[in-house]
Amino acid sequence: MTVGLALLAYAAIVSAAGPLARHTDGSLVRAPRLQALLLLAASWSVLTALILAGLTVAMPGTALSGGLSDLLGACILRVRAAYATPGGAAAAGAGLTMSGAIALRVAWALLAVSRARRAEGRRQRIVLALCGRRASELDVTVLDHPQPAAYCLPGRARTVVLTTGTLTLLTRQQVAAVLAHEHAHLQARHHRLLGWAALVSRVLPELPLTRDLPRRVRSLLEMHADDLAARHHDPRTLATALVAVATARSGAASAQEPSSVLGAAGRDTALRVRRLLEPPVALSARRRRVFQTGVAAFGAVPLLLALTPAAVAASQPPIKRTAEFAVVRQVAVAPLNSFAPPPRSMAKAHQVAVPAPQPRVGHQ
Repeated sequence: MTVGLALLAYAAIVSAAGPLARHTDGSLVRAPRLQALLLLAASWSVLTALILAGLTVAMPGTALSGGLSDLLGACILRVRAAYATPGGAAAAGAGLTMSGAIALRVAWALLAVSRARRAEGRRQRIVLALCGRRASELDVTVLDHPQPAAYCLPGRARTVVLTTGTLTLLTRQQVAAVLAHEHAHLQARHHRLLGWAALVSRVLPELPLTRDLPRRVRSLLEMHADDLAARHHDPRTLATALVAVATARSGAASAQEPSSVLGAAGRDTALRVRRLLEPPVALSARRRRVFQTGVAAFGAVPLLLALTPAAVAASQPPIKRTAEFAVVRQVAVAPLNSFAPPPRSMAKAHQVAVPAPQPRVGHQ
């Protein structure tokens, strides 16, 4: 019970503290991909903690510390003692119900997210096959649409899509910077991180940390793609391209980019432009290791909390297998409404010697 409460407290603290890490200034986002990984690790850590909390309430962690004989002996006695206490069966049932419900939500969310992303990708490819044309000199697919847009479609056949409005609006240098941004998305496999964010957000939409997780992760990944594109192109050129596209799309009905793909000009454009014009100082190697340690810690803490009782029990000296322990183990394995008599050797060992009656001597 104590471990389950500790896991619930951990999940509540991490979920409440997650939204506090939002940044309204682009100069504070110095390692966008690491920060996105940190958000994902924290979110999945909360989900893991909730599942393990229900399991540890239903089954004591000490049951994992020994072999099968321990499970049939002392651990069964502890489980029965927990269920025999007032409210023990109700707490165990609630724990199993919570873990089972979250596991079912994970399965349902995985199916829903994967089906939605496949359907959206299939729809986009049909549109491109019907209305798009291949521009071999740019290695992109051009979609005939007056509204400027640029995005990429991941998968086996990676595709970068530009509209004719984008090619008309931007200069050659700006188009090259935008294409570098989209290719950075594909090379860094940002769509996978977006998929994990969408999945945990679908499982736990009630928590503050996971409620708007896909949007926060998307914003950080756009900044990471900006950083990768700025290595080969002038950051000011990319910034002016973002401003031009965002200005042309504001106040007009545009060809909406699908939610499962990554586009060059989307939300948080002003934050990204400010960050491109005033690049933040890169993280030092020590601080980068701190971020990486934080990502690993979020993945390990729930498991360590759940396995602590088992580790403590495993470090204890083994129980001597006496004849009395054999009787206790036999009682533990037996059903609750049955009674197994002790072995004959134990009965003989516990016989009390009664002195023989002495003949009375009568009075003369």
